[in-house]
Amino acid sequence: MRTLLITLVLLSGCASQPQSDEQKPNFIILFADDLGYGDLGSYGHPYIRTPNLDQLAAEGQRWTDFYVADPVCSPSRGALLTGRLPVRSGLYGEHIAVLFPNDPAGMPAAETTMAEVLSDNGYATAIVGKWHLGDQPDVYPTRHGFDYWYGIPYSNDMDWVGEPTFDEVLKIRAEGRVEELRDGMARRMLKYFDPKTEYWNVPVMRSRKTSDGYIDELVERPAQQTQNTQQYTREALSFIEDNSDGPFMLYVPYSMPHTPIFRSAAFEGKSEGGLYADVVEELDWSVGAIVEKLKALDIDENTLVVFTSDNGPWLFMQHHGGSAGLLRNGKGTTFEGGMRVPAVFWWPGKLEQKVVSDIGSTLDLYNTILSLAGVEAGGGQDGFDLSGVLLNGAESPRDAVAYYRQGELRAYRKGDFKLHVVTEGAYGMPPQREEHESGVLHDLKNDPSERFDVADRFPDKRDELLMEIKAHQASVPRAAPVFDQRLRRK
Repeated sequence: MRTLLITLVLLSGCASQPQSDEQKPNFIILFADDLGYGDLGSYGHPYIRTPNLDQLAAEGQRWTDFYVADPVCSPSRGALLTGRLPVRSGLYGEHIAVLFPNDPAGMPAAETTMAEVLSDNGYATAIVGKWHLGDQPDVYPTRHGFDYWYGIPYSNDMDWVGEPTFDEVLKIRAEGRVEELRDGMARRMLKYFDPKTEYWNVPVMRSRKTSDGYIDELVERPAQQTQNTQQYTREALSFIEDNSDGPFMLYVPYSMPHTPIFRSAAFEGKSEGGLYADVVEELDWSVGAIVEKLKALDIDENTLVVFTSDNGPWLFMQHHGGSAGLLRNGKGTTFEGGMRVPAVFWWPGKLEQKVVSDIGSTLDLYNTILSLAGVEAGGGQDGFDLSGVLLNGAESPRDAVAYYRQGELRAYRKGDFKLHVVTEGAYGMPPQREEHESGVLHDLKNDPSERFDVADRFPDKRDELLMEIKAHQASVPRAAPVFDQRLRRK
């Protein structure tokens, strides 16, 4: 139908007529889990072959300085969907870093997701994949603007079988039973490195918004994780097919390559880089299948596709985790490897084909997508509209990044320079926590690996960034940490 309408318009010489609702652009956000900055071919990995993503990068825009709002799952996802820093929305924890199973809390009702705004403006909306913003029905994605959800409610390594629950772990920790905690982690690590589906009791859910409420159902439990990427891809293709007349917004937060890592039989041993590479190459296959579906339906030129990751690689997981490439450290830290992520934008015939080294953030997707949809963002966001960069080659309106971890601002970037005020590794890995009164300064354009402190060479830059930090903190009201509410219930 859409193709016929466009043909008639062109033949009548009226191609300059305003767009109808049917011609509003579609949006697809593909969000990998724990994928590192160096894990794609176009970002320099020597053994992981990602031809589909590399092709999108060549035909669209590959961003070199693109960031998430937090270096772990739940706060990063909340920030993408709301365009707001976790400390502003409350989607963080000072003591509990992410949401765990059976937590009554989740995405606050007061927060407005991009799915809600788009849904109110005629878009069909779906999430296929990992939610991780609450596993109780009242905070499911369908209660926050999505018409449809198929996927898992939290990380694929939660809900262990035969291991203490999260509440039991909190009790063990509170009682100071350190040896028990250490033994439990060692036992779990062996299972991570030889993963089997039966080790985890993660559910696969399906939820639909109806005219008079919601239909929620359990699809399977435990999730058959070897089929995870295949299942998500089939669901995504089905949604695209059913809504090809548009407009639609599809959010695909993959469960992989978060450990435990699984791939289907078709990708077993397919890569040159072992199990982890097999998993990433299957994700690349999924991206290719989605793009081919857009082309087959003749809607590729009306669809913006964004591919990025929720944070850096989980280095603690060794060969089952990814690589940050030349960047320092990984997931859970505010070094570049924890928060700078690969980002590819693709929209045939619309985007200027280039490598973009301006600063961007997943926080900016909210304002950018709503702007492209012709919808007002409404204010209160921490993101910027990047549509000028995407469509017209303009400079990015974002020139700064605040690096938060568990509600604490630990670093700040302005232009080419980044100042650390707190440095710390993650998951028991170095470096040990250190607070820097005057800060540690890095020139990221000349030192993206954060090796050299240049504060003595650029004292004015250090002082400027210290002032920027104060101004930023004064401008952002702090909401109470949602994830820590669980502790107060004990």
